[in-house]
Amino acid sequence: MSAAARTTIVNAGYRSTNYWVVSAGASRLLVDLGYPGTLGTMRATLKRLGIPLEEIRYGLATHYHIDHAGLAQDLKQIGVPLLVLDTQVSAIPLMKRWTKRQDHYLDISMYDNVTISFGESRSVLERIGIAGEIVPTPGHSDDSVSLLLDDGSVFTGDLTPPGLAGEDAADVVAKSWRLLRERGATRIHPGHGPLRPMQTEPPAVVE
Repeated sequence: MSAAARTTIVNAGYRSTNYWVVSAGASRLLVDLGYPGTLGTMRATLKRLGIPLEEIRYGLATHYHIDHAGLAQDLKQIGVPLLVLDTQVSAIPLMKRWTKRQDHYLDISMYDNVTISFGESRSVLERIGIAGEIVPTPGHSDDSVSLLLDDGSVFTGDLTPPGLAGEDAADVVAKSWRLLRERGATRIHPGHGPLRPMQTEPPAVVE
């Protein structure tokens, strides 16, 4: 698959959370991974959108909160490898604290993930035909990352809008947004709410 293949973006979200499918032909990356216990909903949504699950080469969580990574292990069990940044590893086992038995959450196994550094992300994405990189964007959480495509599209998860950051996180949040702008981000694909241009302040995250 060539990195020059046309990239398309589809929102496969449900329950107020956006789950983005970034595709280069039939090679796809799922950005954010569904609520626990909703694999049936994810399957049905992807089928309705004409996206075969077997074409998803990796699942990437922008951060390890249950509405963004709750289906990670379910997806792994049906053949979607989990792409993890090395700064996210310690956050994975902590997510279980926010689940209840009725959520039907499956613990994420740690031994079989594809764990990479930020510096390796471009070459990993190139192998599946996607031109871009994964960058650290802490602020909402320490493990938050964003997928930034070379065309300016950026997938920010729940990165806090600068105007809503608390005093303790304001500097970190501002640095994350500045990094994205400096690296060419022009269109925000958030974890919640509509797509919008980078030059306007992102919408507040309502959870």
